[in-house]
Parts: sequence; structure tokens; C-alpha cells
Amino acid sequence: MASKFDVIVIGGGPAGYHAAIRAAQLGLNTACIDKWLTSDNKPAFGGTCLNVGCIPSKALLEASHKYAEARDSFADIGIVVGDVSIDVGVMMKRKAAVVAGLTKGVAGLLKSNGVTTLEGKARLHGARKVEFTPHGGKAETLEAGNIILATGSVPVEIPPCPLVDGMIVDSTGALELDEVPERLGVIGAGIIGLELGSVWSRLGSEVVLLEALHDFLPVADQQIAKESARQFKKQGMDIRLGARVTGSEVRDGKVHVTYSDEEGDKTETFDKLIVSVGRRPYTEELLAADSGINLDERGFIFVDEFCATDVPGVYAVGDVVRGPMLAHKGMEEGIMAAERIAGHAPAVNYECIPSVIYTSPEVSWVGETEEQLKASGEKYKVGTFPMAASGRALASNDTVGMIKVIADEETDRILGVHMIGAHTSEMIAEAVIAMEFGASAEDLGLTMFAHPTLSESLHEAALAVSGHAIHVANRQRKSKSK
Repeated sequence: MASKFDVIVIGGGPAGYHAAIRAAQLGLNTACIDKWLTSDNKPAFGGTCLNVGCIPSKALLEASHKYAEARDSFADIGIVVGDVSIDVGVMMKRKAAVVAGLTKGVAGLLKSNGVTTLEGKARLHGARKVEFTPHGGKAETLEAGNIILATGSVPVEIPPCPLVDGMIVDSTGALELDEVPERLGVIGAGIIGLELGSVWSRLGSEVVLLEALHDFLPVADQQIAKESARQFKKQGMDIRLGARVTGSEVRDGKVHVTYSDEEGDKTETFDKLIVSVGRRPYTEELLAADSGINLDERGFIFVDEFCATDVPGVYAVGDVVRGPMLAHKGMEEGIMAAERIAGHAPAVNYECIPSVIYTSPEVSWVGETEEQLKASGEKYKVGTFPMAASGRALASNDTVGMIKVIADEETDRILGVHMIGAHTSEMIAEAVIAMEFGASAEDLGLTMFAHPTLSESLHEAALAVSGHAIHVANRQRKSKSK
């Protein structure tokens, strides 16, 4: 094995493998080091996203959604299926097969692009030297002209709820439950907590989410967040805000949780408990004392707008740096870092990062919320369109939700787009593209959308910004002058 490379990428998740592949495509001699081992001790590239995050959770979300739809909604459109049951074992096997196929695919992509894959641990030293220790092997020193750190993140653990195998689990353990809990507790009503809670709620669990914050989904536009909360409540999820967990105990085969809210101290008993209070950057044993890499006060690797660290030739991307912990954000940062190493000058537009909650209905957004614009004093106008007025949504028997477009009051430039409804994870891309090109709401209104489609609702919401929506009463709204 060569000991010198043009680029060494540490971490084989979405940010890392995208960086490695792009660097190799640009003609750079590239190695990608990853230490992930599966439950049966086999190396697997793809990081958290492919192994225990985005992909397996979406496999379970999709399966549980289809089950709930068949059970609750098929009769409405004339499909009689009788009693519908769920086989959790088969669902989990399929999830594992999807994960295995994609992780093997990533390994194949790295190989076909000429990336040297190294399976084991890595530690960065000064002068861009990397101490690499293969699984079960001895350490050796590698050198590189450039380093890209992409070690990702891990779930946050909280002292009141230490993990207990099979009983108190984090987001990884929640993807491995082998039966439907009768009563499930989830600590944290953020994106991950809502998605995991949705899976098991659809399958029959009584789900209680305990959220310490007093506001529901504060990262989202609050008009959309309120509608989301209403829909989740209708589905039977019990979301308790301002509930700060103070302790837990596994006793007599149950999880006993204590928490406090504005009414005082309370207790709840669950069959299983999921701890989902966020993620933190993973840098354990990554940085030697002489590496020169600086961390900020929250433990993230400090970088500039181009993901360069304070050490020349060393970059950091993905969950280990500032910004939202999203796979697609890390992917673009990885590609940017590789291209800058090769002498190009790309940049990531951090104002156009889409976010999605893959519940049903899906919740998606990009750009600024109405609350952020109010706080900054910017004048804006709003157009909304309800999915209940969409012909395609009516035909599909899924009319929940709305689309909201926010534009600058004077220039009409789109400042933010917020959605709740079926397939908004796909439709939000149209908004991202429009904002990347600096489009106005009028530009979207002048664009021809196919009929009948769900995406027509974005077209109508854009028309509504100026009071020109065709299929709904005028819903234009402007910010109040201060």
C-alpha cells in the first residue's frame, strides 16, 4: 500500500465518500479511511446515514406508512383488503437488505473511481500525517498533501437516561426493535424523534414524546409547525412540551421515567424508551495534540466558509463542522473541499439548504421563516395554498397540508418556502432551484407546471404572493409596518 497520497479523507459517510470520489475524479491520488463495522464485524462504508440513519429510517417510515395507509385509507378509495397485519421481522430484514445493498454500492463507487479504501481508525498528526490502524492490525503512518476530515456525529446521551440494552435506546437502537412496543416513550420531539415516533405509532404503539422546549419545532416556520402538531395529534401521538426529563429506571420489565413540567413533577411508564435529543460532532481520538486543529465551544471543528481549518491543507466537512447536520449539506461540502484542493473555486450556498421531516405528512422548508424575517425587520409578503384545493391531492386521497411562499415586499425575491403535505420532500427541490437562481415569486408564477400535479400547489402559492392565485381565494398577506 502506498504511504503517500494527494488527498486522505477520514470518514466514509456521505460527506467523506463524496469528497473522496470527487477528488479522484479530479485526478488526485486519494485514500478514504473509515472505521465503521456492522453488527457482525464487517466493514461498511456509508457512515451513519446509510448504516443507522437516513436510509434505514426511511425504509421503516415507508413500510409503516404503506401499512397504515392500507389499514386506514384503502377502503376510502374502494380497495377492500380485510384485516391487515404487520410482520416486524420481515420489515427489519428488508431494511437490512436495503442498507447492505447501498453500503456495498458505496464501496463499489469508491473502487471504480480509483479511491484507495482503508478500513480502520485514523488519527491526524501535524504536517498532514495520519496514523492509520487497520482493524486487528498495527499502526502505520500515511502522508498527504491535503486532508479532509469527515468523521460525522453521534447521538447525544443525557445523564438522566443512560442507555440500557433493548430498553432505553438511542436512534440506532430504535431501528432495531424486534416487536411493536405497547407503550413507547420518546425523549425529544425534534426531527429524529418525530420520525421514529411516527414509525412505531403507525404500527400500533401508544407514543408519548417528551420535549423540553416550550415551542414545537422552533426551527420551522411556526404556521407550518402548528399545522404539523395538529396532524400528529390527530394521528394519536401525544406530544408534551416543556417536559424536562429528570430520571429513568428499568424495573420489572418496564422503563419508569420522571419528568417535570409547569404543573410539577410527573412519572410515566413505558415498554421502551427512545432517547432522541440531538447529535454531537464525533472527534474522539481523531486529533493528536500536534494536529493544530481548533474546536469551537460546542466541539465542532472550526472552519471558514470554504470548510478550510486553521491548518493549511486540512479541511473539515459534514456533521463535524458548523451548520445543520444534514447528509446533503455534508455531500456538497465534501465536493467543494475536493474541488478547492484541485484548484477550482466552488462555494456552498448556505442560504439554500433544504430540510425535511419524513413523517406523514412530510414537512419541508428552505430559506427564512416568517419569524426570522419579523425579528430582522425585513418587509415581506406571503402567499399560501392549501393542498385540499389541489386536484391531484384530491385524486390521491391525501389533501392534508399547505404550501407557503415568502417573498421580499419590494423586490419580490423569494426568501423562503415552507411546506407540509404528501411528497413535499420532492417538491422542495423546485423551491431550492428557484432560490439558487434568485427567482422572484412572479418567476414561479410565470413558470408552466404540469397538470394535474402536487407541484402545481407551489405555483399557486407563488401566485398568491401577489393575490393572483386561480384555484383559491386571495391569500396574499404582507408584513405589518413597524
